[in-house]
Amino acid sequence: MTTLYDYWRSSASYRLRIALGLLGEPYEKVTVNLLEGEHRGAENLARNPQGLVPTLEIDGHSFTQSLAILEYLDETRNAGFLPKDPVGRARVRALSYAVAMEIHPVCNLSVGKYASEQSNGAITTESWSQHFIGKGFMALERMLEAPETGAFCHGDSVTMADICLVPQVYNARRWGVDLSKTPKLAEISSRAEALPAFAAAFPSQ
Repeated sequence: MTTLYDYWRSSASYRLRIALGLLGEPYEKVTVNLLEGEHRGAENLARNPQGLVPTLEIDGHSFTQSLAILEYLDETRNAGFLPKDPVGRARVRALSYAVAMEIHPVCNLSVGKYASEQSNGAITTESWSQHFIGKGFMALERMLEAPETGAFCHGDSVTMADICLVPQVYNARRWGVDLSKTPKLAEISSRAEALPAFAAAFPSQ
């Protein structure tokens, strides 16, 4: 049995729900409630020493870090999350990392809350997220202004870049980021969101 240790609003978990849906991989979902601090409990720390979600148990192994898991799924299931050619793979990784390693970490809810607390409320979590997501999205929009971009981030098929993009756009909308400044990015995300695997992974589902 494949088991996903998940929290509904976690962007990293959202990525894996999309990926498993695209693969048609059945799985059991176990909630780790971040708001109640369950991620810091001994049970979660035993499977994820960073005290994070997601953790995916699959093929007799336990994996952490969503991008590493996406690449594992791609390698073991010929998922097509990464292109076959080295240049294409490098571009998809760059787009994915721009979201997952540049935008997402600094806009994590705990980071925004810390900034608000340390500034005695002069910085709000909302303004912090709007600033950094907006700045990151402007850079990502420029990256997408390339001939390799098609219906999706790279060509006309879903890749790891789209799997990373959609959860971050969900967060952007949540924090009131103006997506009119990044029309290509918003268009690609909307197109991906309409696909069944993406729709089924939506946090409210």
